[in-house]
Amino acid sequence: MDQHLPPVIQIGDVLVSMDIVTEKFCCDYEKCKGQCCIDGDSGAPVTMDEIALMEESLDEVWHDLSPQAQSVIDRQGVAYVAKDGDLAASIVGCRDCVFTCYDGDYCLCALERAYRQGKTHFKKPISCSLYPIREVHLSDGTIGLNYHKWDICKDAVAKGEKEDIPVYKFLKEPLSERFGKDWYNALVQAVDMLKTLSSDILNAATEEE
Repeated sequence: MDQHLPPVIQIGDVLVSMDIVTEKFCCDYEKCKGQCCIDGDSGAPVTMDEIALMEESLDEVWHDLSPQAQSVIDRQGVAYVAKDGDLAASIVGCRDCVFTCYDGDYCLCALERAYRQGKTHFKKPISCSLYPIREVHLSDGTIGLNYHKWDICKDAVAKGEKEDIPVYKFLKEPLSERFGKDWYNALVQAVDMLKTLSSDILNAATEEE
């Protein structure tokens, strides 16, 4: 990270880690095949409102789910309380999200597929759309956004670096959905201003040398 950039940008009541600005990322689905939906020891973070929407979508996606996933949902529902005390989407055997389905070797989200087919009005939990950004709620009421680095996303990092796509630009749509278009535009303006300021400082330092 550029030493002239601050570690965090605050936009309203949201604290954005500078890694989200400086690191590159672009999902490479052809290579990872949706691995982030089937790896990990806990489900995707969800809210109570999202749980209700997931439950409303069950009839439309039920036959796309594996028998194991159906059994988990029958037993504990579409969500559970994770080790950290937060609500999370239910998973099968500490691995697959219960809403995963497959097209050959490729993992798909049954919720998102039904949404794109016009069968439901709920795409998927916002935490899924925002990945690799993770949201943290702080004690003072502010929200922290951090970049979560995961080895299975190495191809996404490589593609992001090749195409020069920062995390925050790759996630323009879900960030705008979560915090609003005005908020996202304010983030972009703040980033542009900081980059200009950093460049000016670097140029001044070079001239002094």
